[in-house]
Amino acid sequence: MSFSLLPRVIVPALTDVDLQALKKRGIRLLMLDFDNTIVPYTTDVPTEKMKKWLDLAKASEIQICVVSNSKRSRVVDFCNAQNIACITHAKKPTTRGIRRCMAQFGVKPEACALAGDQIYTDVLGANCAGVRSILVSSIHNHNLWLKMRHVLEVPFIFCAKGRTVQ
Repeated sequence: MSFSLLPRVIVPALTDVDLQALKKRGIRLLMLDFDNTIVPYTTDVPTEKMKKWLDLAKASEIQICVVSNSKRSRVVDFCNAQNIACITHAKKPTTRGIRRCMAQFGVKPEACALAGDQIYTDVLGANCAGVRSILVSSIHNHNLWLKMRHVLEVPFIFCAKGRTVQ
């Protein structure tokens, strides 16, 4: 679709994603990045606020699926424990995992959104797949690489500031 590093929507955290607003926009499938979007890289235990939001999401009319680049079993274990579908080895920013998810749920790109914390993987992958991209702030930039990556994303975040209409 389109190569763009600008997210369609920016929200402070995944728990700020308004499921009703997405539903009104025709979104039927919400794909979620895992690391630093749902939980930090260093754990697989969500906060109480995140647990409540995930429960709301599962109870909503919008289907949810974790789409992660991770190859670690902790993603699958988490998703199984939370009763959430997941796709690992997604290889974002390529559209492979995103397209696989859409095919699995039988949903077209215009009825999908992807929420994640990285512009160069999540936002770019979503935009290239024709899916609504939602940028959330990283939960915890715990190492130098993550901090540097965030600095490199600042110009794109600045250009897309004010995009809060979900």
